[in-house]
Amino acid sequence: MKYVIIGNSAAGAGAVEGIRQVDKNGEITVITNEAHHTYSRPLISYLLMGKASEDKMKYRPDSFYKDNNCNLLYGTVTKIDAETKQAALADGSRVPYDRLLVATGSSAFIPPFEGLDALEDKFIFMGLDDARKLDAALCPDKRVLIVGAGLIGLKCAEGILNRAQRITVIDLAPGILSSILDDDGAKYVQSHLESKGIEFILSRSISRLEENTAVLDGGETVGFDILILAVGVRPNTSLLNGIAGIDRGIVINERSETSAPGIYAAGDCTQSTDISSGLSRPMALLPNAYIQGECAGINMAGGDKTFDKAIPMNAAGFCGLHVITAGNYTGDVYAENKDGSYKRLFYKSNALNGYILIGNVEKAGIYTSLIRERTALDTIDFELVCRKPSLMAFTKEDRIIKLGSEST
Repeated sequence: MKYVIIGNSAAGAGAVEGIRQVDKNGEITVITNEAHHTYSRPLISYLLMGKASEDKMKYRPDSFYKDNNCNLLYGTVTKIDAETKQAALADGSRVPYDRLLVATGSSAFIPPFEGLDALEDKFIFMGLDDARKLDAALCPDKRVLIVGAGLIGLKCAEGILNRAQRITVIDLAPGILSSILDDDGAKYVQSHLESKGIEFILSRSISRLEENTAVLDGGETVGFDILILAVGVRPNTSLLNGIAGIDRGIVINERSETSAPGIYAAGDCTQSTDISSGLSRPMALLPNAYIQGECAGINMAGGDKTFDKAIPMNAAGFCGLHVITAGNYTGDVYAENKDGSYKRLFYKSNALNGYILIGNVEKAGIYTSLIRERTALDTIDFELVCRKPSLMAFTKEDRIIKLGSEST
């Protein structure tokens, strides 16, 4: 059996390990357009901060490919020929497959700002090469303008906090982290970041760029020396155009299968069912990517694995302030602000739909479990779980199942 995996991040690594759980001898080829060992993308901000080295960013040990008897091929896949079962590369070569996984991730969206092409010091913040380029351009007397106050933009701001004269973040939305926080939570985190010296310009967009000046839609101007684009990402789906179902991402089922026989997909290039809302949507999250990849690998090798408990979830730290969110924010709300922490739990129809935790995030796993398992809230002490999340709020039988021990 010939397995071909396009992509070398979390989903690709998961697929390798999934295949080897079932098939110890099949031929695995991993094709990547990044000339790096598999690494953890969320750590690139810590690389700029000096808190992580490139070696410590590796997602798996140096011996990973050898240990799993993999062929790592550097190159760019330009086309998939589903009829002949071949992946065509930019250099003209072709790699045959019996089972194929597309784990191509996502790419930064580049807004069509007038004057952008003329700028020299402009960057994105998606991968290790991007971090290296930005690292080389930074110096203490330069002003940095970051376009986008989402996760990528704010992690970039944190990473370069002490390496620039001034950091300004601009966003069209009225609040930061608008895709994962409610209004009050956004204000809470923004206040913390402003106390660290990061400036924000919200509810504004850039009309045009003139040398080292951004002209905003209200006529204001912002000077900068370095421009960082962190507006958002787009799933890389083009390889399966006309081959498999594509909506906002490559559509996969609970087995990580696409609509094309023998072709699987996993990670940020896909969309799958969000169990907290029932909607099919992209969920660009490292844990989901790995689990989808592992699921694909097991099934590619003839095993039987499903992953039908995906939820949107984000965990990040911003200058010492921890934020974890999960699920969707519909239904009634339990709100709590105390001891420097912020908590919102959203519940409806006897189930927890989502949560926002800022500051104290220690027991987030209990809330995540309630969402993933669609636990009926009338079977637990939900009032206690809201105030003090612990397994003691569950029945003895459920505690035994969750801990796998009679000792509970």
